[in-house]
Amino acid sequence: MNVVALTGGIGSGKTIATQTFSKLGVPVIDLDVIAHTLTGAGGALVPEIAAEFGSEFITEEGALNRPLMRALVFTEPEARAKLNVLMHPVIFEEACKQLADLDASPYVVLAIPLLQESQRYLPYIDHVLLIDCEESLQLARVMQRSGLSAQEAQKIIDAQSSRQSRIDMADSIITNNQNIEDLEQKIHLFHKNYINTCIVSK
Repeated sequence: MNVVALTGGIGSGKTIATQTFSKLGVPVIDLDVIAHTLTGAGGALVPEIAAEFGSEFITEEGALNRPLMRALVFTEPEARAKLNVLMHPVIFEEACKQLADLDASPYVVLAIPLLQESQRYLPYIDHVLLIDCEESLQLARVMQRSGLSAQEAQKIIDAQSSRQSRIDMADSIITNNQNIEDLEQKIHLFHKNYINTCIVSK
């Protein structure tokens, strides 16, 4: 079974992409979903986050206070590094478990938002698919989606690897500068071509 790493900067359209692959019947393992589960109410990482950062970073429901943590990690690199040390090994372990549990399929999509910062996944990956868009559009989408100011959204974008480094790492690039329908059509075309490649290479 081939593993396609789906990556892209914040606001590029990864969520729509993973949803489209799921509709096509392609198994999807999404690191963002795993992270949300681990830091949601009663999540396995909540006690460790509370111990490292303080109880004020945990909501009354027992989940990570995402807005408060986001404000911290995108202004203090040391705090971001501490959070990554806590989360990344556990996310990796869960992703590997889900990969191992999958039934036979021509390929699986492993959604990794920050592939450049997640080198431990590279030995498992057969193909890197980048969802890319113009940086001005990326900024506008982040502001609209999260209700952030331009300055806040730009801080998040700047904290991620550069657009060019993502392009350099990709085997295939889908440009998402238009609407959802255009992105879905491009994913359908990628799926048609890639699944044929998987079948032929068997």
